[in-house]
Amino acid sequence: MDKSTLLGLIIGFGAILLGQAWEGGSLLALLSIPAFVIVVGGTVGAVLLQTPLVVVSRSIAQLSWLFKPPKLELEESIQKILSWSHASRHEGLLGLENQILDEPDPFVQKGLTLLVDGAEASKIREMLDIEMVMQREVQLDAAKTYEAMGGYSPTIGIIGAVLGLIQAMNYLSEPDQLGVGIATAFVATIYGVGFANLLYLPIANKMRYHIYSIVNYQELMVEGLVAVAHGENPRNIELRLRAFLEQ
Repeated sequence: MDKSTLLGLIIGFGAILLGQAWEGGSLLALLSIPAFVIVVGGTVGAVLLQTPLVVVSRSIAQLSWLFKPPKLELEESIQKILSWSHASRHEGLLGLENQILDEPDPFVQKGLTLLVDGAEASKIREMLDIEMVMQREVQLDAAKTYEAMGGYSPTIGIIGAVLGLIQAMNYLSEPDQLGVGIATAFVATIYGVGFANLLYLPIANKMRYHIYSIVNYQELMVEGLVAVAHGENPRNIELRLRAFLEQ
């Protein structure tokens, strides 16, 4: 579990609630169901209007990365590639055929298949690079969904505040009620700005971090498979691949 996500949520929202209580304000003053419905519902509606459902579904699925990031064992991958290199030098590339079924990653499976089939190193790199770019763009589309929500949310919050102020104007003859109505109206602005900066935009950036971590892993695998195809010395392969651990 990614502890930084949980810690960020606790500190971010906790700081706001603590500040409100510290100044003597009531925490219940920050609770407004109508404002929540306007801000969240309006934001979701705007995103659905601009984003295909398949991308929205993918973005919801990728949300699990916040608490359970993709498992990328780079050191283990390097050792795996080195074992393939040793095997290919002793048994030939066909000796890696059994490794294809044991490989859980479809991306690496495709690379191994090309390697065993005798594809040229340049062709292996070309095909895997295309696969890598397409996967990255698909995953980035999901991250952009939350980025869009972060853009719409503050504006929808302002709309909610204006609607609340319109309702508050009905109490011009009742100063006590007018003050409460105005305070409630501005809760919508807090929701809009708060959700954008404490949820949607951080979620988008966290997803981008994991996406580029996957790209780094895939680039390592491509580099390793191409090196095996070239029949390079395992020691030279290891030195080259260890550079990916520093990214």
